[in-house]
Amino acid sequence: MELDVRHLRALCAIADSGSLHKAARQLGVSQPSLTTQLRRIENALGSALFWRERSGCRPTPVGRAVLTRARPLLAEMTALVVEAKAAAACSDGPRLRIGSTASRALPGWLGRLRQRLPGTDISLHMDVSANALLRMAAAGQLDVVFVHEVEGCPLLMPGGLDVRVLVEREPQFVSLASGHPAASAAVVELADLADDRWIVDPTVDGEWDGLRRVLAAAGLNPSVLHGDYHTAASLVAVGEAVAPCQPTSGPREDMAIRPLRGDPLAVRLLWCSSGGTGEDHEGVYADLVAAYREVASGAAAYRQWLLRHKSPLLTTPAA
Repeated sequence: MELDVRHLRALCAIADSGSLHKAARQLGVSQPSLTTQLRRIENALGSALFWRERSGCRPTPVGRAVLTRARPLLAEMTALVVEAKAAAACSDGPRLRIGSTASRALPGWLGRLRQRLPGTDISLHMDVSANALLRMAAAGQLDVVFVHEVEGCPLLMPGGLDVRVLVEREPQFVSLASGHPAASAAVVELADLADDRWIVDPTVDGEWDGLRRVLAAAGLNPSVLHGDYHTAASLVAVGEAVAPCQPTSGPREDMAIRPLRGDPLAVRLLWCSSGGTGEDHEGVYADLVAAYREVASGAAAYRQWLLRHKSPLLTTPAA
């Protein structure tokens, strides 16, 4: 058996996520399929590459040696594909390659950029992993990335990036069924959710660790489900769970969005550039600021929070 890019990608995903389950979700395959693939790779190399422990997977010394060689090879291959596609789509014209974690500011940002930069090939790469996007920017595969950093769980920031803080501390709200008893309050106490099941996406960098830390600090040990946030919304709406959410989230008839007392959950919003945006560098950032302020002002619960905290977001651009 010969190793190919698919095998290298699988090994890096397992190492980065620390879990076969998380890596399988990231790669879009089943866990049994990934486990079988890893076993074949290890058989081909004649050595175990990961220690399987109750807490997850940890590279063995041989595994670390393989990963040391695999990561740059994979990065080069990814760069080759990205650059080839970009060249095919726009061989001579200007381009702007954007990466982002989930944000409701994205549509407004892209719309403003297309007005500001007519004729520019603007591409968008979405990923749940902020660290993965930062690595792509550092490798020159993306020009600009917009990511969130969970409080208490710092990102692994590569060198060589221009980093700006769009929002120093964005509170994370909670989504709950509209019929939940706590939904009648303007601000929810964590203690009022002690008997609820929480759902969180563990593939989002820092998300589970941040929530676990906050719940433990409040003396709570609720039941927790791991799942993506599309599934979470469905479960929240029928009262099966509650979930942390962005404050810019819009309420639905079957779901309420509320701030938590004391804002125990928060993220920092970061704009990072690899220096590839040229003379429009400042304009690209200004358009993101404007787009974020627009969605922040338009979300009723968040707007009330901003007013209570006298936030400059409602009156002046973020610095």
